[in-house]
Amino acid sequence: MLKLLSLLFAAGKLGPLLASGGTMLLSVVAYAFIFGWRYAAGFVVLMFVHEMGHYIAARQRGLPVGLPTFIPFLGAWVELKQMPHDAETEAFVGLGGPLLGTVGAVAAWLLGRAYDAPWLVAVAYAGFFLNLFNLIPLSPFDGGRITAVLSPRIWLLGVPVLIGLFLWRPSPMLLLMAVIAAPQVWKAIRYRADSEEARGYYAVPTAKKWEYALMYLALAGFLAMMMAELHGTLQAHRATMGR
Repeated sequence: MLKLLSLLFAAGKLGPLLASGGTMLLSVVAYAFIFGWRYAAGFVVLMFVHEMGHYIAARQRGLPVGLPTFIPFLGAWVELKQMPHDAETEAFVGLGGPLLGTVGAVAAWLLGRAYDAPWLVAVAYAGFFLNLFNLIPLSPFDGGRITAVLSPRIWLLGVPVLIGLFLWRPSPMLLLMAVIAAPQVWKAIRYRADSEEARGYYAVPTAKKWEYALMYLALAGFLAMMMAELHGTLQAHRATMGR
């Protein structure tokens, strides 16, 4: 009986890990049907790296957090079991994902160059896009969580970005994100700098605000630059293959 109980206890502890790994594998299989297994595996690994950035950042701030969960064609997320107590902590956790995700994309790019593997370069390009997309300054995107340290009103700048993306590449996922973001847009419209929330949750020292603003702009600029660089590389490769 004691042995059975110990096995059940061990299985319970492994449950979250098995669930995370299972949804990750499901995503690989789903993407593989469209893009092939190598690209699918690489892309899902980069999503995992991105989410682990949030996971590590949350743990550093003492926030209980679950392992990543994946849904094919919608993305992945980690569940915060306790919300941040202030905007600076939220920004720190929000920045962790695109920061570590960018490191993962750079690693894929360097490996693709070193081993002359265009598929890895394509994975890196997708990784740079994924992290730049997540920097849209509108909650619930990571960019919204980061820029909220300055003011929730910055979320209003993310609205035309989201609309522009939808007009460029219509997608059900963008519509879903718009629905999720709608309450945050209303919150940004109603936000007042003299409110109790502004004096509490959003009370962040000016120096810290500048720190996050510079990190956000530097990261967004780097991602945009790398996307432009890799776009040219991939176009040249396609032209060579077409000859």
